[in-house]
Amino acid sequence: MSTIAIFGSYVLSRRDGVQEVLRDHWVLLEGKRIAAVTRERPSATEVFDKPGRFVLPGLMNLHNHCFSEAVARTHTEDGNGRRNNQSIVYTVLLPLTKRGADLLSPSERLAIARLGILQLLKGGATTVMEPFRNTIPEMFDAAEEMGIRFYGAPYLFSTSDAKAGPDGVVHYAGDDGQADMDTWNALYDRWNGRGDGRISLAMSPHATDTCGPDLLRACAARARELDIPITTHLAQSQAEVATIGSRHGGRTPAEYLDWLGLLAPDLMAAHCIASTDGDLKLMAAKGATVLNCPRVFARSGVTAAFSRFAEHGVRTVVGTDGYNMDLLGELNAASMISKIASARADVANAPDLIESVTATAAAVIKRPDLGTITPGATADLTVVDLTHPHLQPLFDPRRGLVALGNRANIDQVIVDGRVLIDAGRYIHGDEAAMISAASAAIGKIWDLPEAQAAFNG
Repeated sequence: MSTIAIFGSYVLSRRDGVQEVLRDHWVLLEGKRIAAVTRERPSATEVFDKPGRFVLPGLMNLHNHCFSEAVARTHTEDGNGRRNNQSIVYTVLLPLTKRGADLLSPSERLAIARLGILQLLKGGATTVMEPFRNTIPEMFDAAEEMGIRFYGAPYLFSTSDAKAGPDGVVHYAGDDGQADMDTWNALYDRWNGRGDGRISLAMSPHATDTCGPDLLRACAARARELDIPITTHLAQSQAEVATIGSRHGGRTPAEYLDWLGLLAPDLMAAHCIASTDGDLKLMAAKGATVLNCPRVFARSGVTAAFSRFAEHGVRTVVGTDGYNMDLLGELNAASMISKIASARADVANAPDLIESVTATAAAVIKRPDLGTITPGATADLTVVDLTHPHLQPLFDPRRGLVALGNRANIDQVIVDGRVLIDAGRYIHGDEAAMISAASAAIGKIWDLPEAQAAFNG
């Protein structure tokens, strides 16, 4: 059995369920498991003995969109493509990902998927939950090939052709619920458990305004039959709130999901920025989780504060929503935005934010073997280089990580005891070739007349 020994000037461990930072310890990996955490240098097949490293449990990004972010990248900054500064979900992301998935060949879709996985790994994530259109199954191929721990979440829609008209009003067409459930089941049969267990599926009804009651109930029943997570978008705009209220007796999106029996500990709800305080109290009472992605909203001038959700008692984790896929940068944004929104310096502190992408995230998906560095745990690690000038001098590694760290500090990423990133580079493929192939594929979408209209409208 191969063994790996990694020296950490700092190692994030746990004692009595609470974070503890160990100084000058070794982490020994045997195969896919953590064998020991020790002061003494262990004997191992491969040794990484570099000072100034912070060894963390593998960071977990439970909400990301590789494909749609690639389509939007650098087009939708500075308000470009936003009609009256409204959401780009129905004007850009859904229409163009639908068109792109149909336009591109499987190899082109795979190229975009590889680029996304590459960014996630270089951003420090060992695990990702990835909702995407079910017409892009190449996401699974890329994840299996490149070694990340992957919770694929192919979308289910009651209407997969929701798009905004020139007036900004979203129009909903079609009834795709049963077809999407059939596709989801086929993908589950093909992919769940692949990659020596690294590949799993989550149930992903797209959003409250694109999924009707029958489909949402069916999704919940199937997910609970299989004991898998449920993830959806919830209250991500005021327009969604208005749509649900008009359709379902004045209910808010959270009340709508509660009425249908989905608001429960197995539900992960992305964004929730248009939730009322009452909604958040209801979510806390029912044990649901908020997937907080602050930067994607900050770029449109909207506050999505980690502290607001956490202070209402809602279990809250941080994801990237595809925006830059830099998990350390996202933690920094969660900290800063929370402090500004609450006018308090002590909220969204470093230990809590690190917990949100390690132990808390692992608990959300019922994986106590992840999110911790303890003997017997799965050997997923994220190793951060704290020797960079912007992190020195250093007193507190956790505060340094959240306040000052970014993806440039990611030194190693290890999944199932296999080193995927070393010295900041993906070691199992040609990064330049991946970037070139994906950029060419995305360029075909950008050249479409409807893309030009969406981006410049």
